[in-house]
Amino acid sequence: MGYKQLQIYDRSYKAALAIYRLTKGFPETEKFALASQMQRASTSIALNIAEGYAKRCSQEEFKRFLMMALGSANEMSVLIDFSKDLGYITEVQYEKASSEYDEIGRMLNAFVQTISKT
Repeated sequence: MGYKQLQIYDRSYKAALAIYRLTKGFPETEKFALASQMQRASTSIALNIAEGYAKRCSQEEFKRFLMMALGSANEMSVLIDFSKDLGYITEVQYEKASSEYDEIGRMLNAFVQTISKT
């Protein structure tokens, strides 16, 4: 089994794609600011899962990468809040994105706990 078979990887990858699509509608002034930060933070989750998986022979190293992914998920929650409060996304878009990253955070926490027990 590879990292692509991990449910958390798949979910975070799809969420990052959704963020790229969402930020296309942001104002041009945000192209290299908020939109770019959201794109980097969202992709960072999947990237850290993939990189950590490659180093899974060390549970502590894998856990470290999962914790970085969790940090990026938390960062996304703040960035989504900013996007809503600045009027760049609708309430519906906000609810969808916010709940998705909340769930990704829960999944990452559970995965870290599972790794910590083995």
